[in-house]
Amino acid sequence: MKKEKISVFLAAILCVFLLLLPPSCAGDAVQDTVGASGTEEQFFPEGHTLIEPNGESPDYVELLLGIARNEIGYTEDRYGNTKYGQWAGDPDAEWCAEFLCWCVDRVDATYQKKLLKSTFPLYSSSNTGRDWFISSGRYIARNGNVPGWGTQWFIGENEQMKKNSYIPQPGDWMFFSVNSTGDTSHVAMVEFCTLGPDGKIYVHVIEGNNPDAVARNMYPIDNWAIQGYGTVTDLAGMTMRRGCEGVKVKELQEKLILVGFLAKGYDTGVFGSLTVKAVTDFQKKNGINPTGVATQTTQLTLDKRVNEYYSDHPDLWGVDE
Repeated sequence: MKKEKISVFLAAILCVFLLLLPPSCAGDAVQDTVGASGTEEQFFPEGHTLIEPNGESPDYVELLLGIARNEIGYTEDRYGNTKYGQWAGDPDAEWCAEFLCWCVDRVDATYQKKLLKSTFPLYSSSNTGRDWFISSGRYIARNGNVPGWGTQWFIGENEQMKKNSYIPQPGDWMFFSVNSTGDTSHVAMVEFCTLGPDGKIYVHVIEGNNPDAVARNMYPIDNWAIQGYGTVTDLAGMTMRRGCEGVKVKELQEKLILVGFLAKGYDTGVFGSLTVKAVTDFQKKNGINPTGVATQTTQLTLDKRVNEYYSDHPDLWGVDE
């Protein structure tokens, strides 16, 4: 992420402010962290219990974490340059995002994978990585509400997602914001989670630019600066409305086409006027408040109608061999 130019006066104030913070909060890392970089004893503190991942992780996750672990301790040079920034085309960049993207690229090159720009984003600017995961349908907001979209719910559940209810999985990317605009200012890769002796859940990460090195760290899951997570698997549904774009929108449109509320060929992935009308018509037909917004109730009802459609059309059933 690009460094911002500030006045000498502001720089002096900033330096004083940073001196008052814990060491792990300098650079583009985040306040209110629990320092945890270094050896295994430091990043897995006494009294903490490992929280096992929820289900089986994709096979590339351990490869990616292995690459990242090998970089722990790497430090930028005296001029603030890093090999991650150089790889991304800007040697002196604020390099938290560049570090993660570099790790994905190393997995691709070493293990003949194709993860960069398909499973993970290639980016360096604020918000781009978070928005990429949202568009890809693999983002969970810490508070259960995605800006510009709406509330979320875990797939297979009927209740809305509660704040801090998602326990991030290994390989997830954790996005932070420390400003009033809500713009992302830092990103880290989840290594694992633990239950602390205080009863709190802690997210353990590997991150770049903390403050000038690759390091391990851990954050309470309710840390105010955590925006949300780019997930390695699709785990949540989300409300959709006019202007939304991405995989989730396309899936919604495909279902509306199947049950006869949207014409074929309009599964564009863009929630425009025709999709608003289709959703509104579907809501009227099914006794739902016709807002044109694809709410949780609307989507769950649509899923039910899709299942009924397949039940009524046995010619569409798959054949098990």
